Amino acid sequence: MIYNPVARPYITVTNIVWSFDSNTQQIKVLLIKRENQSFQSFWALPETLLRDDESAHAASLRLVKERIGLDLPEIHAEQLATFTAPERNPDLRALSLSYMVFLPQNLPLTPGPGAVDAAWFSLNQISKHQFNFQNGNLKFKTLEDNEYLNDSNPNIRLAFDHNWILTVACHRIANKLDYQPTILLILGSSFTLKLARHIFELFGQYEPDNSNFYQNHKKILEPVGLVESQGPGRPAKKYRLTSN
Repeated sequence: MIYNPVARPYITVTNIVWSFDSNTQQIKVLLIKRENQSFQSFWALPETLLRDDESAHAASLRLVKERIGLDLPEIHAEQLATFTAPERNPDLRALSLSYMVFLPQNLPLTPGPGAVDAAWFSLNQISKHQFNFQNGNLKFKTLEDNEYLNDSNPNIRLAFDHNWILTVACHRIANKLDYQPTILLILGSSFTLKLARHIFELFGQYEPDNSNFYQNHKKILEPVGLVESQGPGRPAKKYRLTSN
């Protein structure tokens, strides 16, 4: 028998869907509870197989609609990384093209095919380089280095290597706050400096006041008007990310 070392893996697209709950002031990420093997009944990031007639970007947008019931006309998605570790799927060779999706609304969810549940999990920083995502008693941590959780408890471990994908996503966002903070898109097309500072702080970067924050980031922020006044006092200014 001739050994053939050439891999012919399945190609999947995995979404990290970010949103913001204006009522609780928390950043959210979407997780689904899997219906099928592998990792049946484990929570996971939404994932789909790449079709032969679509790009990975198109598959990422399709996934938002089909798997979680969100049919939005305009969604910003950006590629995060490609994950190729042979052990990431115990049943078959599969690599993942991951995308981050930024939703300006914290919307109700409808589980799609392959999911028995879908829920928003809140981001919490637990140390300088580590975060967790919590919904009630469920809490899933990012990893401190490139390792896979050996625990088979679905209340601790996400499916596949999704703890590690979330780790990479959090680090990418935190490292790009000063020059390309696309995470601010979860606030909508425009936002106040106070809200932008709040998002930065949730990712571990404290900004003491609006004036210094704007001076430090004015190359990436563009004023677009004022918040509608709802009482006495000067209304807050609104900003958006520049296109540069």
